[in-house]
Amino acid sequence: MAAGLAEAGVRRLVVVGLASIMPGASGVALMDEPGYPDGYRSFYLGHAAGLDELRTCDLDWAYVAPAGDFDHDGTRTGGYRVAEHGDPASRISYPDFAIALVDEIEAPRHHRSALSVREV
Repeated sequence: MAAGLAEAGVRRLVVVGLASIMPGASGVALMDEPGYPDGYRSFYLGHAAGLDELRTCDLDWAYVAPAGDFDHDGTRTGGYRVAEHGDPASRISYPDFAIALVDEIEAPRHHRSALSVREV
């Protein structure tokens, strides 16, 4: 996938990711921490494989994931913060997550890296 993008002239890719594959406070992926829901593990593993592919390609990329989960009823606050790790208890609203994505697209601050975002 990534090789084809580079051949097509794509220089930067911003990907929406999953909290479950981001490292938790222990440094281990959230999906591998005790007590983390396991019902969608094959879905988590698919995202982890995609991130692994990004790490081996020549593109400039950013993998942006919520630090925990989406606040489905959340309203736009206009803010977010980059989190040091995933946290199943953290939330971010859809509108604020969208702001984080657009910010990363318009003014790239993270290169060839995965980041978590959460509410302020």
